[in-house]
Amino acid sequence: MTATTDLVSYEDALASYDPVMGLEVHVELGTKTKMFCGCSTELGAEPNSQACPTCLGMPGALPVVNAIGVESAIKIGLALHCEIAEWCRFARKNYFYPDMPKNFQTSQYDEPIAFNGYLDVQLEDGEIFRVEIERAHMEEDTGKSLHVGGATGRIHGASHSLLDYNRAGIPLIEIVTKPIEGAGERAPEVAKAYVAELRELIKALGVSEARMEQGQMRCDVNLSLRPHGREKFGTRSETKNVNSLRSVERAARFEIQRHAAVLNDGGTIIQETRHFHEDTGSTTSGRVKEEAEDYRYFPEPDLVPVAPSRAWVEELRAGLPEQPLARRNRLREEWGVNAHDMQSMLNAGAIDLIVATIAAGADAASARKWWMGELARAANESGVSLDGLAITPEQVARVAALVVEGSLNDKLARQVIDGVVKGEGTPDEVVEKRGLKVVSDEGALTAAVDEAIAGNPGVADKIRGGKVAAVGALVGAVMKATRGQADAARVKELILEKLGVEG
Repeated sequence: MTATTDLVSYEDALASYDPVMGLEVHVELGTKTKMFCGCSTELGAEPNSQACPTCLGMPGALPVVNAIGVESAIKIGLALHCEIAEWCRFARKNYFYPDMPKNFQTSQYDEPIAFNGYLDVQLEDGEIFRVEIERAHMEEDTGKSLHVGGATGRIHGASHSLLDYNRAGIPLIEIVTKPIEGAGERAPEVAKAYVAELRELIKALGVSEARMEQGQMRCDVNLSLRPHGREKFGTRSETKNVNSLRSVERAARFEIQRHAAVLNDGGTIIQETRHFHEDTGSTTSGRVKEEAEDYRYFPEPDLVPVAPSRAWVEELRAGLPEQPLARRNRLREEWGVNAHDMQSMLNAGAIDLIVATIAAGADAASARKWWMGELARAANESGVSLDGLAITPEQVARVAALVVEGSLNDKLARQVIDGVVKGEGTPDEVVEKRGLKVVSDEGALTAAVDEAIAGNPGVADKIRGGKVAAVGALVGAVMKATRGQADAARVKELILEKLGVEG
């Protein structure tokens, strides 16, 4: 048994082994109340202010199933092309949870609500990879432990721990893939693409915001290696609670290299849980799981079985939104963009914002330009997501309209967007406060052109002599004099007219 942290190169690892993955994704549902009681699920409340006898496991407190939670689970199952169970039950998963006061988790065991599905994901180069889904089942989240006094925030080295039960009982859907084989060197990319596509699907269904940075969606990355030509899977490791798309990819890649190093040294992979470290991109050992744990599952006696009628299931199926991948392909055709540009918009979280901006009256090209240009830069500089900027699609559409009508040029429009993002008001208010309207007064423009020609006689002579490209210098002089508020195209026309030169 080897406990090495040395790595082999990724290429060398793939030369000898095939990676096999299994991804378990937990999604917190966006219900107003918890899965089995009426406590609020709102984030940010004072610790232990959203807990009741039921979610605290008090004797005699009986659970009641959240109907919206069941509905959300069915929607997810249908969107993943799963079969929906005609009858299923909750079960008690028993083991000591320091942050679950009941000492068991209400989950589903051998009777999940959805099973046998798939999700097609698109890789960066456009290749479609199908990920098979084993099951999607309902359960509840645990509370939150805060380990105090240590350097790492983990229990090792801490002086004491604090427990917050606000999260205990929040509805979860756990989505488990079948073993993902055949991805080869692209396995980490497939893992990232799968979680990204699943997140888009969950958001499209409206059952969760699926914000990974807030813990609303978390991924456990199971990985093993097997020598080329072998059928039997290797021993797996399970990297727990990975909470970003980039980290899912990095965790899979690191584990491939680590497993290969252990196996190449003649060592044995330990079946264990592992922690991923964002700062180093590495994993460290958590809890050894040499044998499958006996959770002593048994049917939850306090909850009746869930038996969704076929009519209800079909009604939910009919109301499903367009699949995100199909929607992106449709939008790509409508907008006339290539796959790379669409992937960039997806990665930036801009697609829905662009759609909303177009719906507010902007043309597709303008909407893409502002969200993927000026606004993407502003979001990057301020360290927020695009939808976290203090500007709405309607306001971006208004800026685009002001450009189309000639009230703003692109330079002025960038200043307007800056003002709106900084909280100075609506686009029209920013234009007024900053005095940013394009100078459209022909008299004022003519005077500025005359002044530029008089101040640059040498440049004017070059233009008269046929060097029309030199007009840029005079246009620049006029734009400077008008603080960038002139229409550059009209200025050029006026200069050439004054000099008797055809453009």
